Amino acid sequence: MPREFEYEVVKTYGSLSESDKGWKKEIKLISWNNREPKYDIREWSPDGEKMGKGVTLSREEIENLKKLLDEILAE
Repeated sequence: MPREFEYEVVKTYGSLSESDKGWKKEIKLISWNNREPKYDIREWSPDGEKMGKGVTLSREEIENLKKLLDEILAE
């Protein structure tokens, strides 16, 4: 039986891509189980009711990711 969880989308920053079936890979700020909001990258169904697997990052992790991406793009 799947574990129950709650989430609240605090802010949607935008979409990175969209599949042929309309699922969008989006970056959002989400509070999971009433905890401090974290940055989240995952796919969402066209109606926004279903989600795929994703990754959740703290502010510090997002800052580190940005530095790494800047280095990659500078190559």
